[in-house]
Amino acid sequence: MLAGVPNLGDMLAVIDLDARTRYDVFTGPALPTPHGRAFGGQVLGQAIAAASETLPEGRKIHSMHGYFVRPGDSEKRMTFEVARLHDGRTYSTRRTQAYQNGEVLMSMISSFQDDSAGVEHQDSIDITQFPEPESIPSIWDRYGHLTLDRQASWILNRPFDFRHVEGDIVLNVPENRSTQHVWLRSRNDMPGPHSFQCAALAFASDYLLMEPVMRKHGIPWATPGMKGASLDHAMWFHRPFRVDEWLLYEITSPTAQSGRGLSHGRFFNMSGELVASVSQETAVRLPEE
Repeated sequence: MLAGVPNLGDMLAVIDLDARTRYDVFTGPALPTPHGRAFGGQVLGQAIAAASETLPEGRKIHSMHGYFVRPGDSEKRMTFEVARLHDGRTYSTRRTQAYQNGEVLMSMISSFQDDSAGVEHQDSIDITQFPEPESIPSIWDRYGHLTLDRQASWILNRPFDFRHVEGDIVLNVPENRSTQHVWLRSRNDMPGPHSFQCAALAFASDYLLMEPVMRKHGIPWATPGMKGASLDHAMWFHRPFRVDEWLLYEITSPTAQSGRGLSHGRFFNMSGELVASVSQETAVRLPEE
C-alpha cells in the first residue's frame, strides 16, 4: 500500500462498548480530512458494520437509507447506537445513529435478509465496451507529484484505486456531461464476509457521487472555494462481490436545482452483473453563492 493511505479494514473497524440499555453501542476510528469534517462514506460504512454485529447468524444487508444531519469532526471517534427494530423469520431491521458530543450526525435505517429463492432478473452491461482498468492511469499516476499539498493528498491517499473512463475532474473537466464511468477496487486485499464488503462499498461510493453534478457544470475539484456535502444516501446490495476485485461504477445526475444535485449509481462486476445500486443528493456551493 502507498505511504499515507489509510487501511480500509482499520477505517471500518467498530468496537462493541458492551454498554447496552435499549440499544447496542459501538465506536469507530476517525479519518482526518483537510477540511476537518468527517467523511460521510466512512460514517456509512461504520454504521453498516455496527448494525451487522447485531444480526441473527447468516442474515445479510440488502438495503440502507441514511440522512446526514450535521457535519462531524474528522479528528474525533464516532459513537454508533444500534436499535434492533425487528427480527422476523426472514428479515431484520436496524436503526443506526452516529453521534459526536451527544449530537446525532447521521441516522440510517437498514434491512437484512436470509438467502432466499425467488424471481430474478437484472440490467447487465457489456463490460467489453469499456477500456480495461489497467489501461487507464490511476489518480496517483497522474497527480502523485502533488502529495505535499494537503488538499491533493486527500484526493490521492484514499484506500481505493479509482480510474475514470471519461477522464478525472481533479484539475479540469474534459467534457461537460452528466454521466461517468469509473473502475474501482480497494488498494489492498480485502477478504471478509458480505457485511464487510457492503460496508466497504458504501465507503467507496460516497467519494464520487457528486462528480457527475460537477462534471455537467464544468466544475473541477480544484475550484477555489467550492464546497460539497452529502445530504442523504440510499444503497441496495443485489449480488455477492468483493471490493478488492475491479468493479465498474456508472454514475449519472438527472437533475440539479436549489444548490442540490441528485446522482444515481450502479456497480457492475467484471462479468457485467449488477451487484449494487446507490442514490444520493448532494449540496454543491460555489464561491459566489
